[in-house]
Amino acid sequence: MSRIQTCLAALKARGRKALIPYVTTGDPFADATPDVMHGLVAGGADIIELGVPFSDPMADGPVIQQAGERALARGIGLAQVLDAVRAFRATDDQTPVVLMGYANPVERWDGRHGEGSFVAAAAAAGVDGLLIVDYPPEECEVFAAHMKAAGLDPIFLLAPTSTEQRMADVGRIATGYVYYVSLKGVTGAGHLDTEAVAQMLPRIRQHVHVPVGVGFGIRDAATAKAVGRVADAVVIGSRLVQILQLQSRENVAAAARAFMAEIRQALDELPEE
Repeated sequence: MSRIQTCLAALKARGRKALIPYVTTGDPFADATPDVMHGLVAGGADIIELGVPFSDPMADGPVIQQAGERALARGIGLAQVLDAVRAFRATDDQTPVVLMGYANPVERWDGRHGEGSFVAAAAAAGVDGLLIVDYPPEECEVFAAHMKAAGLDPIFLLAPTSTEQRMADVGRIATGYVYYVSLKGVTGAGHLDTEAVAQMLPRIRQHVHVPVGVGFGIRDAATAKAVGRVADAVVIGSRLVQILQLQSRENVAAAARAFMAEIRQALDELPEE
């Protein structure tokens, strides 16, 4: 099994929910990402989603868009993202890392280095999964097969508007986990309807047989706990990015740890399944 699959299976066996924070590589400081990742793990994160800065992030709201713009201005691209993963792996070979981003940087990498080279480079750096927002399952079966051959999990988004056919397509290809976008909007939106999430997840599970993480609109311990009652994993990004943006370089990892500890405590208060 992959690191992601092993992690999620162990959590399920213990009746615990997975906590998956998202941070943008290179923000708020170009050299701080490995330290932030270690802080997240120390605070209770189970899997880390590492954002790849991109100029046109269609699924992201203002907070993550601006984080990406700041990172791009600091010269952060895919090479620097992989450098951050390698630096993290120097002292953590257990915590799964998922890269979340868009097709353009990946295709540009392959265009410069050869077809399939990005998947190979990501695996060599210690990446465990890829979530490419604008790679729908029906258009990337070959790419997903290359990922699986390299030991990476292809992770896909589902949304409130997803059809039964889309769920089935995702269920056929996805490994690791599936990321359910909890609302019709972008990251950081504040109108999370936990009842609607609870109603949607059984439909998804009819087609998807990997754990389901829920994100978008989760901002604090209370919303994380509400989502954790019905989901296998809770994904939190925009609020974390906002918190880190306000920190000094010296305090940024500690702030990441403190926020994760607050969310972890809330999830651990849920009854074991």
